[in-house]
This record gives sequence, structure tokens and C-alpha cells, in this order.
Amino acid sequence: MSNEIKYEDYNDHFDEFIEKVRKNPTYDSDRIEYAYKLARDAHKNQRRRSGEPYIMHPVAVAEILFDMGMDNECIIAALLHDVVEDTEYNIDFIRKEFGDDVALLVDGVTKLGQIPLSTREEVQAENIRKMFIAMNQDVRVIIIKLADRLHNMRTLQHMPKYKQREKSLETLEIYAPIAHRLGIRQFKEELEDLAIRYLDPIAYKEIEDSLSMKKEEGLKFLADIEKQIKEKLEPIMDNVIITSRVKSVHGIFRKVYIKGRSFEQIYDIYAVRIIVEDTRDCYNALGIIHDMFTPLPGRFKDYISMPKPNLYQSLHTTVLSKQGIPFEVQIRTREMHRTAEYGIAAHWKYKLGKTGKDSLDASLQWINSMIENDNPDSAAELISTIKGDLSMDEIYVLTPRGDVKSLPRGSTVIDFAYAIHSAVGDKMTGAKIDGRIVPLDTVVRTGQVVEIITSKQPDKGPSRDWLNIVKTGQARSKIRAWFKHEKRDENIAQGRAELEREFKRNFIRLDDENYEKFILKLAERSHQNSIEDFYAAIGYGGIQLARLIPGIKDEYNRNWKPQEEVQEPDIDKTIQQINQPSKSTGSIIVEGFDNSPINMGRCCNPLPGEDIIGFITRGHGITIHRRNCKNVPVDIKSSAEPERWVNARWNEKIQVEARSTINIFAINREGVLLDITTVLAGAHVKILAINARPINDGNCVTNLTIGVNGKEHLESIIKALNKINGVYLIERSEH
Repeated sequence: MSNEIKYEDYNDHFDEFIEKVRKNPTYDSDRIEYAYKLARDAHKNQRRRSGEPYIMHPVAVAEILFDMGMDNECIIAALLHDVVEDTEYNIDFIRKEFGDDVALLVDGVTKLGQIPLSTREEVQAENIRKMFIAMNQDVRVIIIKLADRLHNMRTLQHMPKYKQREKSLETLEIYAPIAHRLGIRQFKEELEDLAIRYLDPIAYKEIEDSLSMKKEEGLKFLADIEKQIKEKLEPIMDNVIITSRVKSVHGIFRKVYIKGRSFEQIYDIYAVRIIVEDTRDCYNALGIIHDMFTPLPGRFKDYISMPKPNLYQSLHTTVLSKQGIPFEVQIRTREMHRTAEYGIAAHWKYKLGKTGKDSLDASLQWINSMIENDNPDSAAELISTIKGDLSMDEIYVLTPRGDVKSLPRGSTVIDFAYAIHSAVGDKMTGAKIDGRIVPLDTVVRTGQVVEIITSKQPDKGPSRDWLNIVKTGQARSKIRAWFKHEKRDENIAQGRAELEREFKRNFIRLDDENYEKFILKLAERSHQNSIEDFYAAIGYGGIQLARLIPGIKDEYNRNWKPQEEVQEPDIDKTIQQINQPSKSTGSIIVEGFDNSPINMGRCCNPLPGEDIIGFITRGHGITIHRRNCKNVPVDIKSSAEPERWVNARWNEKIQVEARSTINIFAINREGVLLDITTVLAGAHVKILAINARPINDGNCVTNLTIGVNGKEHLESIIKALNKINGVYLIERSEH
């Protein structure tokens, strides 16, 4: 008899949730209960990885949003957010039963259907693009999506290890920065902490242990500080609220493991928050704090007079206690505190609603910039833009009129110009920082006043060189858009020249008739309508040739390369040979062939011990692929040329050294490359090539080519590398 708990015996906690809802008259509890019953019925045959009924997830998401104070439509959409994606109900049914608003929210959160996209990265990019477009119509879409991701991260322990890392990395690079941009501190900090727990469990445990060792003395210290501040403020200010906290794990992680500071160098492990009645009291309280404790130079920030773009307002100062312990003090009003905790959600509830028009509109301008990317064919470019432009390592730069523009750290004056408006960037001829003319590649810093000098000439436009200078994807896409629309003939000429140069460099030679056919095939593969469109896209930067060249070379070598000295194999003879006894050709045995030239497929780099298959290549013998290589048809018999695929296997009697390339993704801490090479040296692994570079948000990737003697050897090496502190993902590179 099965011990599995029956579906109906689980407590999905909806009864407790709906009781809370009924106590608040602003909610339509009957509609919410109807949405729950529909979702429960729709998901009745589905379970989560934990074995629990699936309905527990949408109920948990709805409760997170209710605790934030989100409205009826948001709560209902949360209960229904997976119904369209995973059950028989469609969006038209949701619209009919619950109205247009709920349908828009559910559709915005729903992933794309089964669309013909070739890579996981493309699927991720298109789903994120769809989400941003829906956000632009109704910002509640992303608030639901963040609550959905938060609950999934809370229950991530039930997922396989590789999924834990994949979801955690996506959370850290995309969803936590979105929560930061929207000012939802609670979501941001918990998402970051949960992601780090799975990406670097050793570092997470070290920080937890360090904090727990200081916990008792820390709580005692904070209680004493709170008492001292209360005694000073309460006699002269009404309704003062004083709280304290210890910094989040991720906040400490960034400073210790990414910025290389020691635990003792972090000045805001302890923080005290003072909430007062009005703005005047904020500044009065600041004066009293600076009179009570010694302020640290350069550690004061006034976000009240200069709010962050996500609407955050507060005074920040770091001071030293009488015992010499540094701590941060944040001072704000109640309304500022609501915004600091809930960001855009607070403004939704307390002020504006969906159609509100004031500072809320300005705080959401970045959503527009994300969906203005004029390069829809490049999934990698979109993901790179989102990760770069949503970076939480921000700077705040002023226009001469005092408007504040937020940019990722490292941005130039050109990025600033395009952040103001595309027309300003396109007409830019120079820039001044704090009144002094500077070069166009000058990096801007927080607090600087930047003035953009523009041209009045109607034909003035950006320079192609700017594409190598700018930091933000927003600026890059706007520069490309200008060249795409204004310089088509020039783009075509430049694109053709670039392609011909790459063809010569890679020994791709075709006669006139085949050249045009070959280019047309490449254009179709790149989703371009004509050869001219293909050339133009290369010319304005919409297509990155460097990404296409490996595939172009493979296509050329397999199907287009002219016959040279080696005569093309007789396919009919090959079919007859397949039934002959197997013959050894060194380390690989190919059925029916002896002494035929054998090449390893660069697309998959097969290793001894892996299932392999051979492909008869015109003029180049036999190319060996991994059986699961992307270039090997799943069903050989139904492929275009089944007679050219031949059985092959490794000769177990001969041991060979093969090359394998892996990508090691890690936190960009000091010494990580040394640790990688030390592990390899200890395992007596030959390093054939190594290249390390920083990527985003304090991460780095090390591209490593090593000598291995087979699949099991490579797996043991990867296992050892995974134990290195800060390494969170190792992928086998396929070209």
C-alpha cells in the first residue's frame, strides 16, 4: 500500500489566507475564492518536485502579494498565473471569467509557448522580452513574477543541483536587479541571499558562521545604541520609531568575496533605522546623531534631496560608537519608509494606481529602454544588455538642470547622452563635466554635472567607433538603430566588405553562382529577408559575425567546399562497405573503413568513452561527432543523407590524449585563477590553453583547454574544480 499522502489531505493554507483577506473590506474575497477553486481544479493532477500539490505554489505567491498590499487583480492573477501555461484553460477563458486586467497580468507572467527557438539562451531572452513588454503595459506583471520567483527560490532545495545553480544565477543577474530597480528591498535582499546559498554554499556558510559568532554581542550592542538614540530623540520629536538590523548575507558577500575587504572593514554590518514624522525631523535627527557619535568622513549620503531613480529617499550616515564600533544610521519619514520597503508597489497601493502620472513614470523609463533594443535576432545581445543595464552597481549623474540619471558603473559621457534622449546622443559632438570639456570616452562618476554639447547640423550622427566605447546596451542599440535607418547603403557596403574579409581569413572560396546561394542561405538562417538585409545587419552591428563564423565554416566544409585533391568518396561503394567487418584505424574504429582520414568534429570535441558516430565528409575523409552532438540528426534514417552516417566506436586497446575545452564560471575574487591552476597541477592535468576574463556583477569566466584521456577523466577534473570556493558553474564548451 502506498505511503503517499493523498492530494485532498494536504493543507494548502488557503483557508488561513482567505481569512486574512476577509478581514480587509477592500478585497473581493468571493472573486479570490473563485479564482482559487478554478486553479485548484486546473492543477489537480499536478505536483511539485517536493511531492506537494501544485496549488500550494500559487496560494503562497498570492499571500506574498497580499502581505505587500497589492490589489484584487494582482491576487487573482497570482492564483491563476500558471493555469494558462500548464493546464487546458486558455487566456480567452481567463478574460471572460475575470476581466481584461487579470488576463493581461496572467498573460504577461506566462512563458512563451512551443516556439521554434534553437537554444536555451534564446528561449530565456524571448521570455524576458515578453515580460518587459507586458511590464510596460502594467508594472504589476513584474511584481507578480518577482513573488513567483521568490517562492520558487524558497523551495529550490527540491530541484536538481544543476537547476539550483541555473535558477540562482538567473535570479542574481536578472530578477534581484529588477527588484532593486523597482525599489522592493524585501524581494531584492531575500532573492540575493537565497541565490548565494546555492551558488557559493561555502562562502554563505562562512558568513553565516561569522554573523552567528557576533550575534549575541551584536544584538546587545544594537539594543544599547537604540536606547541611547531614543533617550535623545523622544523628548523633542513625536512618534519616533527606531529599529536595527544586521546586514544581509549577500551584502557582506559582495564586499568580502568580490571587493576583497576583510569582515572587519565592513562598516555597515550593523544598521539603525530612525523613522520620523516629516522631512524637517530627518535633518534634525541627523544633527543629533552626529553630535552623539563620531561621523566617518565620506560616508554621508543625502537621498532625500537627491532621490534614487527607484524613488528611494533616506539620509545615510556611518558613525563610530564610543566603543569604536562603526554602524550605519538611516533616517527617513514613514512615507519614505514604505517606498524603501515596497518601492513601486508602495506607490501603486498608496498613491497612483495604474494610470498615475508623476515621478512614477520617470522611475519606469528604464523598462522602455529595455524593449527598444533594435536587435531582436540576437538573444545573447539582449541578455547581455539586460544584465549590464540592470547592474546594481549604479552611479547617479546630474544634468545642468539638476535632473538625476542613473547609469551602470563604468558608463561614459556618451552613455549619459543617450540616457537623456536618443536625439541628444545622435547629435552629440562633445561633453563638459563640472564645466570642463572632456574626451568622449571619459567615464562619469556619481555627483558630477555633465553637459552634452550637440550639433545643429541635420546630417550629424554618431560614430561607429562609439560602439566600442559605450557601456550600456541602451546606448549601443540606439547607435545601431541610427545606422540601420540612416545609412543603409553604407551599411550594405561595410557588411559585404566585413563578410568577404572573414571569408578570406577562413579560406572560404566559392564561385559566383554558389557564392550568392551560400549567402542567401546564411541570410535566411539569420532571419533576414534578403542578401542586402543580411549585409546591412552586419554593417550596423545587428549581426555579430564573430558568433556566426564557426557555423558558417562548418556549413561550408560539409556542403559547399569545392572538390580539391582528395576525391569525393563513392557513396554507393560506402553503403556496400558498411556491412564489411570492422577494421581498426588507430584510436577509433569505423565500420567498413580502413586507413581513411579521420577528423574530430570541432563542434563537439568527442572524448574516449563517449558514444560517437562518423560522417563521410566530401574531400576530407570521416568526421567523428558525439552521438548527442547538435549536428547529428536524432533519427539518422529520416535525415537528408542517411547513407553518409557510419557507425564508429573508440578502440579500447589504445589510450589517447584528447583535447577538451571547458568554461569555469566563478565569483571574481582574488586568487580564483591560482586555485584553478593549483587543482589542475595537483591532478597532473596538462593545460593547453587558458583565458580568464571578468563578465558581469563581479563574476568571471575562465576558458580552459586541457588534455584528458577520456570522459571519466574529464568528469573527475570537473568534480575537483567544482570544489573551489566561488566556482558556481562549469560547462563543456561546444563551438
